[in-house]
Amino acid sequence: MRLSALLSVACFLVSPAIATAAAESLPPYMAIAVGTGQPTPKAQIAINNVTALDDGMQAIYAKSLEIYKANIRAEHPIIIARFDDWGGSMTLYPPGKDPIQAPPVPDTYALVKSVSHSAMAMYQLVAPYLKDPKDATWRASMSTYLAQTKTARESVANLQLPENVRARLNSMLDNEIAFMERCLEAGTFTFDQLVEFAHSVEPDIVKNVALAAQTQVDHWEGVLTEWKSMLGDKWTQTYAITNTLYVTRQNNILFTILAQFMGKEAIDDRLILVGTTAFTTTESKLLDVLSRTIADRSLGKVFFRNYYVMDAELLGGAARHAVDVDASKKGKKALLPTMAPFDTHQWPWPENPASGPGPDELQEIKGD
Repeated sequence: MRLSALLSVACFLVSPAIATAAAESLPPYMAIAVGTGQPTPKAQIAINNVTALDDGMQAIYAKSLEIYKANIRAEHPIIIARFDDWGGSMTLYPPGKDPIQAPPVPDTYALVKSVSHSAMAMYQLVAPYLKDPKDATWRASMSTYLAQTKTARESVANLQLPENVRARLNSMLDNEIAFMERCLEAGTFTFDQLVEFAHSVEPDIVKNVALAAQTQVDHWEGVLTEWKSMLGDKWTQTYAITNTLYVTRQNNILFTILAQFMGKEAIDDRLILVGTTAFTTTESKLLDVLSRTIADRSLGKVFFRNYYVMDAELLGGAARHAVDVDASKKGKKALLPTMAPFDTHQWPWPENPASGPGPDELQEIKGD
């Protein structure tokens, strides 16, 4: 008999009493290794053994995903569009070729956005202290930002911008400087002063938003026009994906621009919008999500006879039914959203007109 077999037999023949005695004879410094808890219950071991199958599946899937990703990249052009602080970024992955990084949005976008945000910084500097503005905690932050604002104001003259835009930025920065100097000199401020400042710069912010949007749209439409021409017949096989945070979901600008070039039939088919937990994300994460979405469609067709079924959470429909059943038992009507087919090409945000009379665009907000 081999040594390993003998050892196995020996271990099998050790009585529980002997095993317990052996454990009790361990030196104190081994306590951290062996612990003092009770043995894991059989039921928990069984649960662990069964749920380990899902962990194993995830590892298998991760390995397969690399194969799917390579197959997709070999056949289909892919556009990865991401949000950032400078108007977004886009990368084209032509089939079998190195990625092409699009040029950035012109500086005008970042400049007018930065000055507009600086105006809103006045709110952030004082709002937490409105109950007790004599609390001097705010002074250090405001003094630092005042110095930054003055430096920016001196730099505006050197920016390559139309004269009317430079004048607008100068006016906004002058208002900010005056507001901060007044607060620091008085050692206090009021809510009315904050509102007065905000309303004084509001028209300029609205103009900056319009300029930034036009700059962004013009740029990306130019990029996509060039890429569509370069890809030729392959354009109709192109996949695109972009990310959205909650504030960028309604009328997502990158998604909307891509839709102009890919058409309504591409929405939720070859043009995908995914939610992210941050304003920015990475190309590799979006490429993984897109590859998984495409690959899972074949799986859905094999298992459930529907190519798009895996685009939605499988438990979602069953959970919806369970909510409805539970509500009925309580004599209530379940509050549930309308259903859409798996292969919908609707915009991935509400299309119906707002139920209330309020504005749905910044330009529609009227002053008091």
